[in-house]
Amino acid sequence: MSDVVIEVENLSKMFYIGASQAEQTSLRTALKQTATAPIERIKRLFRGEGGAGRAISLEEPFWALQDINFRVKQGEVLGVIGHNGAGKSTLLKILSRITPPSTGVARIHGRVGSLLEVGTGFHPELTGRSNIFLNGAVLGMGRQEIIRKFDEIVAFAEVEQFIDTPVKFYSSGMYMRLAFAVAAHLETEILLIDEVLAVGDASFQQKCLAKMDDVTTNEGRTILFVSHFPGAIKALCNRVILLENGYLKMQGTPDEVVDFYLGEIAAPVTEVHIPEDPSIRVQITNAAIEPIYLPDGEEGMLFKCTYHAKQQLDNLLLCVEVFDSRDISIYYSNNDYLSDPRKRQLGTHTVSLVIPSYLFRPGEYKVAFGFWEPGFDYAEHFPEARLKFSRAEPMSRLSRHGVAWPSAIYKPDGWNYLNGSANGVEAPSHEHA
Repeated sequence: MSDVVIEVENLSKMFYIGASQAEQTSLRTALKQTATAPIERIKRLFRGEGGAGRAISLEEPFWALQDINFRVKQGEVLGVIGHNGAGKSTLLKILSRITPPSTGVARIHGRVGSLLEVGTGFHPELTGRSNIFLNGAVLGMGRQEIIRKFDEIVAFAEVEQFIDTPVKFYSSGMYMRLAFAVAAHLETEILLIDEVLAVGDASFQQKCLAKMDDVTTNEGRTILFVSHFPGAIKALCNRVILLENGYLKMQGTPDEVVDFYLGEIAAPVTEVHIPEDPSIRVQITNAAIEPIYLPDGEEGMLFKCTYHAKQQLDNLLLCVEVFDSRDISIYYSNNDYLSDPRKRQLGTHTVSLVIPSYLFRPGEYKVAFGFWEPGFDYAEHFPEARLKFSRAEPMSRLSRHGVAWPSAIYKPDGWNYLNGSANGVEAPSHEHA
């Protein structure tokens, strides 16, 4: 018998973009969309998704995956990495039998446990206890089999107090802990795990990584692991594939593929020049970022922006926002905190802002910027151009722990030893710095 448990051959998946637009919309939904449309336009501008956009044909095809080929052996941990939209989640949904491929085949030899995204796999109205039995039944396990694993699942998830509470009342962290515990402890030969560790705290992330290592080393189970965190991929995986725009671009050892990927995303966009728009009151002509060292030795990014005010700017604010690789805003500032009155006068001005990038976890970031007037739901000038930089440090304070930082911001300093004793000698007390 072959030891290959997953075979993917010439796999492709096509969606029709905009097909959902044919569905009926209720009056209540239509009114809500109309009321929130201006705010959503501002959000899209910040994220670099353009302005009013273009009309989308209901028959426009989009290939999420194209001609994917790979095999996974029993006991192997295969990492799957790539930019947002590369096709990682679509691949796991096909392997989980949630969605069928358009062409090609995916052969699975063994029972599959899927942990795709928070909110899937559980019935929200059922309790944690009932969902454990439901998931086991779906996998074809008998009641006695599930009972033997039940206490271990609950203890691992750390939800004993809430096990008889409907999961719709769980926090995202509780939900994820229970979902992982169910997937890892029930009798499956293959685990498909999609980016769920980003929800948990650092200690539970470490616990999950240790469990995944245990089930592959001691139980011979196979794992496909999707993650944006290079430290976790390198610590856990035997082999890694890189997806890009739906294609399998590279496969190899974790060091080879992750280092290649990080080298690609590290290519910065350090300066942009903005074409003139005569219809607006203030024109951003140039924006740039460059790395700097702060007085305390930490790293930062210096943002510089040149703009031309065609009239007195009064209430207009220059806003700067930093987004991570998932388009989540992690930093915001505006020049309302710049007290110099010259910033509002007619003429050409250059201002700067120090972005404390040393607080950010390793990854890729983009910087959106533009002028906005408080109290109004439109932007005066938000260029679609984005500055980009990355923090890809394989030997950073994160990666030496082998797990992802549990939050977008990491600030290790600020600790002080207040009191205590060592070897019977009272230690001096320190005031907080």
